[in-house]
Amino acid sequence: MQQKPPTFRFRDILPKGLYWRTLLIIAAPAALVQLIITLVFLDDHWQATSKRMGQGVASDVALIIQLYERNPSPENFADLQRLAWRPLRLEIELQPGAPLDLQRCRAAGSVLDRYLTRALQDEIGRDVWYDSTCPGTQVLIRVPTEQGVLQVKAYRDRVQARSGPLFVAWISGATIFLITVSILFIRNQVRPIIQLADAMERFGRGEDTGPFRVRGAREVRAAALSFFDMRQRIKRHIEQRSQLLAGVSHDLRTPLTRLKLQLALLPPSPEIDDAKRDLAEMEETLEEYLAFAKGIADEAPAEVDLRELTEDIASDARRTGADITVDADGPAMAPGRARALKRCLANLIDNAIAHGDKVRVSVKGEEEAVTVAVDDNGPGIPEELYEEAFRPFSRLDETRSRNQKGVGLGLAIARDVARSHGGDIKLSPSPLGGLRASLRLPRPA
Repeated sequence: MQQKPPTFRFRDILPKGLYWRTLLIIAAPAALVQLIITLVFLDDHWQATSKRMGQGVASDVALIIQLYERNPSPENFADLQRLAWRPLRLEIELQPGAPLDLQRCRAAGSVLDRYLTRALQDEIGRDVWYDSTCPGTQVLIRVPTEQGVLQVKAYRDRVQARSGPLFVAWISGATIFLITVSILFIRNQVRPIIQLADAMERFGRGEDTGPFRVRGAREVRAAALSFFDMRQRIKRHIEQRSQLLAGVSHDLRTPLTRLKLQLALLPPSPEIDDAKRDLAEMEETLEEYLAFAKGIADEAPAEVDLRELTEDIASDARRTGADITVDADGPAMAPGRARALKRCLANLIDNAIAHGDKVRVSVKGEEEAVTVAVDDNGPGIPEELYEEAFRPFSRLDETRSRNQKGVGLGLAIARDVARSHGGDIKLSPSPLGGLRASLRLPRPA
């Protein structure tokens, strides 16, 4: 069946961050309103005013032409020149035998030129030549007469309203000012949220950042204070659990030690050997359970080189005869607790060694995270049992029964450590034919 092409959704192009979304919500409507106001002003006020001004200049030029054509003497033209200059601010010049059209400075002029041209043609009743494309403070009007071409120079502020560009400049300045104020305001409102999110992320990785100054809106302050309370409750819970486990460990180790001593004093026999094995298994179960329950304890976080930890664990495994190789690509530094991460990696590698003859470990450092993949050539497990493998005390004997040992807490402890550092462990089929366990630890942004 042919796949449908992805449909376009407007939300796909919208910004994802709170800062840019809030800025868009504030700035976009303001800019749109300013644009509408500007267009309405230009279409209604500026063009209407320029049209009336053009009609006024056309009437003045038509009056001068009528007065001159009634008496086309040089004396009358000189009087008209003085009257045109004061108070009409028009410079007139008669050019006998000159052509009507001249070379323009630019091909096209202003959209408002048609108002004056149409008004001149309506007032005078003949063709006119008008040019506003040349630089300077004046525009040029040329009208044909029986004595030659009458050239009129009028100042631009008599022909076109100058308030339009000034209004656009004020509107643009107001929009820029509004956006600038919005950026400063939104930044101050978003910064406490970013600070709170960063504190939550670091606390989720097991880093104790300590209290910070609560700022921002009332709702943000309430969220920060709730986070402080939650953090304190979690820390108290972890501390109480560690104290309880320390007491349990002491209470259980004492009778186990007495039992070991009593068995050591008894004469050797098959029954004594069986009892010693049972006692060793009980001790191993206790140690593994305590390790799982204690988690990361009170170890201080620091920058940890996962490549170095992996090499140390692999070196120890090779001394026991394990066939293990380590491949590293890129820097593998990540924030965390070294002992806890070493236990996590050791559990993954020991699990692979226990179920396969060949183990390959790949350490890859990326910009956002460090990934450690542990592959083995063992029998593997079905995909539907991947999550079951992480359950405490889970033993998937029917699929990975060879060389089984432990009580089923290895992967549970490993994932507990990974998640306490903000990461996770995923299982997948291995290229070697067995199981791949991938540890991913994020790096701080």
